[in-house]
Amino acid sequence: MDPVTILLVDDEASVLNVFEDALADAGFEVRTVADGRKAIQYLAAADPPVQGLITDIRLGDGPDGWEVARAAREIEPLMPVVYTSGDSAADWASKGVPNSIMLQKPFALAQLVTAISQLLNESSMAVPDRGDAENGK
Repeated sequence: MDPVTILLVDDEASVLNVFEDALADAGFEVRTVADGRKAIQYLAAADPPVQGLITDIRLGDGPDGWEVARAAREIEPLMPVVYTSGDSAADWASKGVPNSIMLQKPFALAQLVTAISQLLNESSMAVPDRGDAENGK
């Protein structure tokens, strides 16, 4: 089975590297970008498509993490989304996409791996099996 591809978005190179290593060690294929504009471009052009998104909220100039997640959900409505933030967690209820997870920095790397894994498992269970539907199950 091919590894799950995650897009990781953070404008701090040191954070990006640490998160990327933790996710790769957990068996994920990780693609990284450092700003919202590049993240949205990558999401739109990725082949094969990205299966999960982990994004910081504040990404400097251009689209923020909220906008990146909304763009991801336009491409794939069930895209698992994990937000990370040092100061924007209070805005999650009003700006975050449904069925996402917010991790307030600092957090343990295991929490990051657990959060994206949980959402990936939930999204895979939410997709109906077309074969069963055709067979009346």
